[in-house]
Amino acid sequence: MTETRNPNQQQNRDAVVAETSTRDDVFDDSYKAKEGPKPRMRLVWRNIILMILLHAGALYGLMLVPSTSALTLAWTVVCFLLSALGITAGAHRLWSHKSYKASTPLRVFLALANSMAFQNDIYEWARDHRVHHKYSETDADPHNALRGFFFAHIGWLLVRKHPDVIEKGMKLELTDLKADKVVMFQRKYYKLSVVLLCFLVPMWVPWYLWGESLWVGYFIPVLMRYTLVLNATWLVNSAAHMWGNRPYDHHINPSENRFVAFSAIGEGFHNYHHTFPFDYATSEFGIKMNITTAFIDLMCFLGLAKDCKRVSRDLVSARAQRTGDGSHKTG
Repeated sequence: MTETRNPNQQQNRDAVVAETSTRDDVFDDSYKAKEGPKPRMRLVWRNIILMILLHAGALYGLMLVPSTSALTLAWTVVCFLLSALGITAGAHRLWSHKSYKASTPLRVFLALANSMAFQNDIYEWARDHRVHHKYSETDADPHNALRGFFFAHIGWLLVRKHPDVIEKGMKLELTDLKADKVVMFQRKYYKLSVVLLCFLVPMWVPWYLWGESLWVGYFIPVLMRYTLVLNATWLVNSAAHMWGNRPYDHHINPSENRFVAFSAIGEGFHNYHHTFPFDYATSEFGIKMNITTAFIDLMCFLGLAKDCKRVSRDLVSARAQRTGDGSHKTG
């Protein structure tokens, strides 16, 4: 299905979107692809080789799991969750969409967790994600799902960006990100933070605390965990843009995909998210299959987060009746 929205629908989009979103994450249906032949696809062989080696290392790590201690496996799960939260609660819901406000200690924690995830620094991640929402399923979308599952999942990282992605990304204001000292500090020291938090700490902790071998520590809490987090994130760009129902807006590709919601700790309710990108829960159903929302709620309870933006049930129901595919349920 091609993502198309008619002018009347765009003009009548819920007024609350304009008031509460970043503006840069609202779909722009004025984009037109340039006429003429498409730019030649240019492979990035360094990335191709690194991804092959990474996934080979992760498969080897999987083979080591049966002989690995329970403590190391538990630590791997902890590292997975921390890394994932650095993307979902941090780069995505906080910095890309500004769907809630976080205190400085929480922002520092999320920036550190984001470095553990190693998916580009917060500034670059948020910039590309806003471009993705603004120009979804067009040549200006970094991981345009209309180019196929493989491209949307990992292929977009193995080739040079389409010129329109670069052009549209440069036109975004991003003043909020530039003014955020935590974001810019992480960007300045990103490579060092990745070496420490994505590789050394996950490997060192099980070796130092309970005598796990550095070999196992490298292949399971590091390579296997890192690869799993990457693929869980990529599934949001690929599977959740292809398979599932569309209860809120059937005119767009993003879908409700429960498997992606599980693997990406709450990011699979994608039809809802692209319809209401400013909602901190990215779902109508709160913490249901949504660890990230539960985490943000906990932070609010502890006084570390506040001002979570939410869509009223009446507004959700009205939108589902107007543009949904008829599969909307209330729970």
